[in-house]
Amino acid sequence: MRRPQFLGRLLLGLVLALFPLVSLQSAQQRPSFLILFADDQRADTLAAWGNRHIRTPNLDSLVRRGMSFRANYCLGSNSGAVCIPSRAMLMSGRAWFGLRNDLGGALLLPEYLGAHGYRTFATGKWHNGRDSFARGFQQGRSVHFGGMADHTKTSVVDSSPDGFTPQRIASRFSSEEFANAAIRFLQDSDPQDSPFFCYIAFTAPHDPRNPLRESVAPYYRRKPPLPENFLPQHPFDNGWMRGLRDENLAPYPRTPEVIREQLAEYYGLISHLDSQVGRILDALSRTPQAANTYVIYAADHGLALGSHGLLGKQSLYEHSMRCPLVIAGPGIPAGSSTRKFTYLLDLFPTVTDLAGLPARPDLSGQSLQPLWSSRDATWRESVLLAFTDTIRSIRDDRWKLIVYPPIHRQQLFDLHNDPHETADLSADPRHAQTLSRLTALLQSRQKDFGDFQPLTAPVRKPDSIDLSRDYVRKPDSWQPPWIVEKYFPPTP
Repeated sequence: MRRPQFLGRLLLGLVLALFPLVSLQSAQQRPSFLILFADDQRADTLAAWGNRHIRTPNLDSLVRRGMSFRANYCLGSNSGAVCIPSRAMLMSGRAWFGLRNDLGGALLLPEYLGAHGYRTFATGKWHNGRDSFARGFQQGRSVHFGGMADHTKTSVVDSSPDGFTPQRIASRFSSEEFANAAIRFLQDSDPQDSPFFCYIAFTAPHDPRNPLRESVAPYYRRKPPLPENFLPQHPFDNGWMRGLRDENLAPYPRTPEVIREQLAEYYGLISHLDSQVGRILDALSRTPQAANTYVIYAADHGLALGSHGLLGKQSLYEHSMRCPLVIAGPGIPAGSSTRKFTYLLDLFPTVTDLAGLPARPDLSGQSLQPLWSSRDATWRESVLLAFTDTIRSIRDDRWKLIVYPPIHRQQLFDLHNDPHETADLSADPRHAQTLSRLTALLQSRQKDFGDFQPLTAPVRKPDSIDLSRDYVRKPDSWQPPWIVEKYFPPTP
């Protein structure tokens, strides 16, 4: 074992040893937590949030039971694999600047809860290394260590304090496999058990977009409409268009036919995921802890899927960084909603606040509880978004600025009148003052988060790109044969 890792674990051990001891009785009175976490799900893919073209009855029911956070964001990423730092931020409550993707040296939310008497269980995707998983969860079943997989051939392992079982291929479609594992955990609950933290991380609706036939059939019959900001190709090179795996999943220029076909498959994965959420919530309702359990539904980030001519999440547009968040449970007003700015990393302090545990001063997030309680709170009035060293963004209630340091380019959007970010106003002299104000706000928020990325580069890179010619696309190893045949036709 490397010395820095050893010292980090030793320090965490000392910190955990100093946590106050709690009695079994007080631990049992604390609420339980059921976390349902989707992969690559746009915020506009819930019927209850206004999408008339998708079927999500179980998530809609959860929306009616709880509170919707309509301006929830992933803070960004230090790599093209946005899910890795997103999940690291969720589990640590810290921004990705200076945070290791394997969570080395960071205290995990389940680790903290476990030290205070919680049973911690996980199933599904874990993209932050086996060591951190073992540190955080006392038990795991059907855990997928990796970023993605064919949903019909997902590799999984089980875990316990004794270690991990050999890898196997899941016997069910990914969402069903993870739901079954969670249901089994819930069914094993006993009235005398301590409260639980149950984390279910689906791999859907991440590609490969190969839903079950019965789930996608309604969307094939009636294709979803194109996004309002559909483009055949992004108007300039943002640094993440050529050769990126996500962007290779459809040819350039994007065509309405291909995008609507992939949206049908994407929606099919979400509707199937929704059905599994329903099964899990039904199982929860039959447990002794049901009335004292908070249910949290979220996703690691969004996805473009034709918006702005992109397919992936490697941008700071709303479709890629905004993601669903719904919380239901004791004391949360049913059917309530807020458009206050929130981050996924706010969930760590929110859960510990609801559990009545000591607040941790080293977190970047803040508890969401004041947003539904009567407690007064000073709330953030802007959102910083940051993607590698190539893109920075700041948004307030109305305006959004996106800056591309390597190409010395910027975009300004009036989100009140242009929520889909289609009209760049950055060159309009009438908005020079707004541009200046937002630039200063962006730099100020960078300092707050410890982000030292300059907003221009010493040498400007070209921003023109043409991917309609001489661009060879190759499928990755996870795409099933029918996807390859459909979207990667042989080159003449």
